[in-house]
Amino acid sequence: MDDNTGGRRVAWPWRVAASVAGAAVVLGGCGSGDNDDDKADEPNPSASSGSAPPASSGSPSASATGGDSTSLSPFRADPARVPRTKQQAEALAAAVALEPEAWGADFGAQQPAASTPGTAAVLDEQCRWERRALPQGVLASLSRYSEIPATADKGKIKVTAGVTVHATVLDADDQLSTTLEEPLRCREQQVRTDERISGLMSLATPYGQGNNNYADDDVLEIGSYLTGNSKQTYRWQVARIGTVVVTTSVKGAKGYSDDELTQYSSHALVAMLDRVKSELGVGN
Repeated sequence: MDDNTGGRRVAWPWRVAASVAGAAVVLGGCGSGDNDDDKADEPNPSASSGSAPPASSGSPSASATGGDSTSLSPFRADPARVPRTKQQAEALAAAVALEPEAWGADFGAQQPAASTPGTAAVLDEQCRWERRALPQGVLASLSRYSEIPATADKGKIKVTAGVTVHATVLDADDQLSTTLEEPLRCREQQVRTDERISGLMSLATPYGQGNNNYADDDVLEIGSYLTGNSKQTYRWQVARIGTVVVTTSVKGAKGYSDDELTQYSSHALVAMLDRVKSELGVGN
């Protein structure tokens, strides 16, 4: 997650080793599973206002120029369609972020149904998620929250579909790098007062490696979702195409298998990537 200090962040010394190790793993499913583009579902008044963690400066292949949408994957964006203003970016994010029905017929909106406009989720120095004003380099960020309500024999599944539109490819690449690194600093993270995620691990799969034939880069974070006395599967998948980053998160529940959760996450990610390509692709 980007900080909002306005400066370029310093690379963590272990980023290269972590990236190489993660990239060697072949992920299942779409590329194998909430910022939560939004782990921080809404602003937390009690959250610390400390600065966000340092993060890496992006991969050498990323372009740092203007609104350049350079892509490592075969997808090519029409330069005229790549957002360069806040208004354009907000329109793209709204068109891409999945509504409840796009997750499946059983899903409905959570309350709140979407993130606070003009904010992004940030992991603070105490490993707590909070929402802050959009950092430099981010044109727009939107998360939509959906759920399958609990039934007599199943718990409530919570999912998030997020879209962040950056000003440059390098800014977007930084988001993927930071996502990969955060579990090294915070194996356990506070989402809300009564919600935590723990035992976190992250895996990177750049385009052309593993099963990634759909995005310039992909990061999967997995762990456990803890609320009350319940411990369930948690997965957060982040993928980048050019300047656009899409994310899906799934908080598991009683009665749902890991395979079901993987399918929800992977299908949602592919759907949003398809929407990005449809909105920005040449000839569309």
